Amino acid sequence: MTMMCVTHEMGFARKVANRVIFMDKGQIVEDCEKEEFFGDVSARSERAQQFLAKILQH
Repeated sequence: MTMMCVTHEMGFARKVANRVIFMDKGQIVEDCEKEEFFGDVSARSERAQQFLAKILQH
């Protein structure tokens, strides 16, 4: 079974997701495993890095 959940709560996403699809302005910017998305932030797109820098501080 596949379930899609849309959230801005990255702590929740980190716990329950298998994959992360990061979108900006209606376009898919990142599509990867959660370990990849949250792991090496420097390997992410510029937009994803900006977002993660803001939310990972909290």
